[in-house]
Amino acid sequence: MLKFILDILRGIVIGVANVIPGVSGGTMMVSMGIYDDIIGSINNLFKKFKKSIITLLPYGIGMLVGIVGFAFAIEWLFEKFPIPTALLFIGLIFGGIPMIWKRVKGKTDVMAVLLFVLFFALVIGLELLGQKTGVERTLTLSPFGIIAGLLLGCVAAATMIIPGVSGSMVMMILGYYNSIIESVTGIVTALKDFDVKSVLSFAGALIPFIIGVVVGIFGVAKLIRYLLDKHESKTYAAILGLIAASPYPVFAHSGVTAVSPAAVIFGIVTFAAGFFAAFKLGKE
Repeated sequence: MLKFILDILRGIVIGVANVIPGVSGGTMMVSMGIYDDIIGSINNLFKKFKKSIITLLPYGIGMLVGIVGFAFAIEWLFEKFPIPTALLFIGLIFGGIPMIWKRVKGKTDVMAVLLFVLFFALVIGLELLGQKTGVERTLTLSPFGIIAGLLLGCVAAATMIIPGVSGSMVMMILGYYNSIIESVTGIVTALKDFDVKSVLSFAGALIPFIIGVVVGIFGVAKLIRYLLDKHESKTYAAILGLIAASPYPVFAHSGVTAVSPAAVIFGIVTFAAGFFAAFKLGKE
């Protein structure tokens, strides 16, 4: 029962991370030491259905709570306490590095170093690209909207699973971030008001996106499982590059406009708390 509760908490962290630009849900999976379990369970869902469902269920519950319930609170925290909140997530990210380093230590070669540098640069490049794009697009039920939703869902799934790449940041680059967030919050508000028409309207626009996410998760999970089986140290070197660059987009989207001694001290405390939490959750 304790493990089930801890896995729900891990799922909440992943869910919240997936809706905040600059923060990677995949990074949180790696940092908490559950990445292999989740990827393995997704790949074996039909072969070992019961075991996979038992593994994935608490994470799924937690992610749903994190995405729907905590996203509003996190936005408020970033607005009111940007430095401590950003450092909390950076602590959560860095808390998993010792575990990842064990997978790479003593197995590095030129290719591993190149992969580290390449994927480090990828995160920085995506963030810089995101800062230069301001086009807003909307998910619709038109033929083009359905195709776009399916493709967008596949892209979102990949960015949810790949550590270091923020799915929300990619959605912002593509111009669909606000539309997706508004659809999710719109459904929650409509359900609260028992507004069935609005629920169906928002849900209709999201259905192609959700289908794309499901398809994409299975496809990307199989690719990552293959890479981990055949090229574990090199794959983790690339993942380490993605994670090492993560603080930059986190701070870029934190909304920091001024720095005070109190915020820095509080930030050091939240960083330590995040680091310790990820380190302990990764060991449980």
